[in-house]
Amino acid sequence: MMQTGKETKKDLKKALRKEIKALRAAHTDEQIHELSLGVRDQVLTLPEYREAEVIYAYVDCKHEVETSDIIRAAWADGKRVAVPKVLGQDMKFFYITSLENDLEEGYFGIREPFEKHAADETGDEEKALMLMPGVAFDEERHRIGYGGGFYDRFLEAHPKLSRVALAFEFQVKKEVPYETFDICPEKIVTEKRVIGRV
Repeated sequence: MMQTGKETKKDLKKALRKEIKALRAAHTDEQIHELSLGVRDQVLTLPEYREAEVIYAYVDCKHEVETSDIIRAAWADGKRVAVPKVLGQDMKFFYITSLENDLEEGYFGIREPFEKHAADETGDEEKALMLMPGVAFDEERHRIGYGGGFYDRFLEAHPKLSRVALAFEFQVKKEVPYETFDICPEKIVTEKRVIGRV
């Protein structure tokens, strides 16, 4: 039986997720940390970062680009930081002031904030920068996520947020499968470059 385009796209995404997962696992903690510092240095030069009063950052796990150094730099620069918590099918962001004291184990073992100070109900999104994770990207800024759709749903509800994805260079492919309704980051930052800079 011939596969439809949709099934083929699904298979391609599955294969890419497997490939990138293996590549991330093949790096040591030290290598991931070193590459993440390179990403951090690029992020801190972005006008979107400098102008933002609030940073919406994910909490990294399983050899994603580490965000803790970016979060600490944001606090040092006088910015507020919010991180996500999965609630059913949705994701909400809550302000944190400490990586050590404001997080607990949550969805899929990812550290999440306590439900204290909701960030996405305060009307701050015009002054905020969203740092997005992802599995794979291409140079047209298409993004393959983890398949849960949490970021697409959140960004659809918060269209004014600036969107920057963080990735290692090995996560950027020539082309990745995408859907027309996917919400792309405005820029992708790797340890070597910024894709989408104007």
